[in-house]
Amino acid sequence: MTAEKPWLFRTYAGHSTAAASNALYRTNLAKGQTGLSVAFDLPTQTGYDSDDPRARGEVGKVGVPVAHLGDMRTLFADIPLEQMNTSMTINATAPWLLALYIAVAEEQGADVSRLQGTVQNDIIKEYLSRGTYILPPEPSLRLITDVAAYTGRHLPKWNPMNVCSYHLQEAGATPEQELAFALATACAVLDDLKVKVPAADFPAMAGRMSFFVNAGIRFVTELCKMRAFTALWDELLETRYGIADPKFRRFRYGVQVNSLGLTEQQPENNVYRILIEMLAVTLSKNARARAVQLPAWNEALGLPRPWDQQWSLRMQQILAYETDLLEYDDLFDGNPAIERKVNELKAGALEELAHIDAMGGAVAAIAYMKGRLVEANAERLARIESGATTVVGVNRFTTTEPSPLATGEGAIMQADPQAEADQCARLAAWREARDPQKVAEALAALRQAAQAGENIMPASILCARAGVTTGEWGGAMRALYGEYRAPTGVSRNPSNRTEGLEPVRDAVAAVATKLGRPVRLLLGKPGLDGHSNGAEQIAARARDCGIEITYDGIRLTPQEIVTAAAEKQPDVIGLSILSGSHLPLIRETLDLMRQHGLTQPLVVGGIIPDDDAQRLKAMGVAQVYTPKDFQLNRIMLDLVALADPAPVAAE
Repeated sequence: MTAEKPWLFRTYAGHSTAAASNALYRTNLAKGQTGLSVAFDLPTQTGYDSDDPRARGEVGKVGVPVAHLGDMRTLFADIPLEQMNTSMTINATAPWLLALYIAVAEEQGADVSRLQGTVQNDIIKEYLSRGTYILPPEPSLRLITDVAAYTGRHLPKWNPMNVCSYHLQEAGATPEQELAFALATACAVLDDLKVKVPAADFPAMAGRMSFFVNAGIRFVTELCKMRAFTALWDELLETRYGIADPKFRRFRYGVQVNSLGLTEQQPENNVYRILIEMLAVTLSKNARARAVQLPAWNEALGLPRPWDQQWSLRMQQILAYETDLLEYDDLFDGNPAIERKVNELKAGALEELAHIDAMGGAVAAIAYMKGRLVEANAERLARIESGATTVVGVNRFTTTEPSPLATGEGAIMQADPQAEADQCARLAAWREARDPQKVAEALAALRQAAQAGENIMPASILCARAGVTTGEWGGAMRALYGEYRAPTGVSRNPSNRTEGLEPVRDAVAAVATKLGRPVRLLLGKPGLDGHSNGAEQIAARARDCGIEITYDGIRLTPQEIVTAAAEKQPDVIGLSILSGSHLPLIRETLDLMRQHGLTQPLVVGGIIPDDDAQRLKAMGVAQVYTPKDFQLNRIMLDLVALADPAPVAAE
């Protein structure tokens, strides 16, 4: 039997500068990678220029900064875009980054109609789990469907949206919730798109919608989830939208396996986790991923090196080219155990989807879905904490030898400390060299198109060619539509979970008696990082333990956090940062606290290397927590001890 063509091999990559990322891409392509998956830094994702004060410390940290056409040109230098399949993980600024990509392709002489790739362009999951939204839901939905309508006419091979359930699972979604919330998002987009395009064009445009999913460690459940996704999407497009042609109902998805499940403890075990999770999305032919990108084994520790990324790429290549997997039909058709689990997942997802529909659809149900995710994640973490769920090396089989892979100089790649200054200097030179009249005219055309309800893409492409920057495009959108703060999902009402909390509640009550009032905790997320799972779970557990919490969500400035602390007078201040920008943000926060006369203990959580943790403590941070600190009750006891006024009284 002739083997079928394998899926696209990708590595999610981008860091420091466009030039450094371009070199990494070309190296990975030379090693056999068959598609690109671009990671953008947080200022680019949230519509700020690299030299914006809010971008300080964030430039080039979790991806590549792209502030203008010159950056995009450098990013893809010597990579022929007409021959490439490029996935761009970009949401709020998706129309803008696609506009820059199209402009670079035109400069290369490419036939734009032949461009292949994807913009993620899923803003609803940003409200629920990732946090890089800018605008309110309604105008955000309009921009999504503007991209879809434009690509349907001008880039027919392009996927205008990757409905992203990946971050839903990372935020705690059960398989049924992951299925339902993703399908509800897809329906919201299709409902809006249907009134924007000719009826004859709608089936083909629906057929270009793709999905980006997560594959976790529960191998059989994940495999069945993908078979359920495939069946539900086919049924939904046929019954709800009347799409008769089966080729337009095909479930097309890419996958990254579960980065949330990678452990800081015994990180070498992550190699096995990544392999098992990849099998869940490749073994079943009828539900096989179209593109796979694997994290590196050491991503829980920091930025992976090129060698670490190569190791993950080789894992895909060995499965595709050395085994006989691609020579066989589906291995699971007719398996009664698989069919039972698939039907169970479908039923649960359809029940949840019906509930969301009854609320008015995904946009109307954002607060409901966010709350469900926070509670589901709390239950997941409680199972790990109690030992009901085993995580090898974390809560069981913890005796270990030091890993030679994770020690020594250069074990973790460090972002170039000069990258931010270099990027800002290039941005200043770009502004100086461009034609200001063309920029003003292009921005005026952008505002006019948005106000008139016209498709935003032609005006965005005009802006790209004129030299407009990411911050200027984002500023125009903010001025027209305003900004949005999504619900935190953390209810003020305590949950019903009580197991193991009695000692913590007793400690909280004892300190509250000394204080003569409730113990107060203020939680903040400074900078542009939108990964809020940790902060949400600390807030929810503190609430359940009887602590009075203040948590206003993501993307606060240090000044906003310190102002809130001066007003609320908490006993402890906790900050969560996962973007790698902890040092400059904590330094600024401590400086502001001193200026305001605030002396409360400051604790910090995030992906923080040991050396940086020591530096933070030397700066005055009371405690540093990293992913290895999974026992939330122990953290609660630490916070209560810090709030205890007894040591102060003893002095």
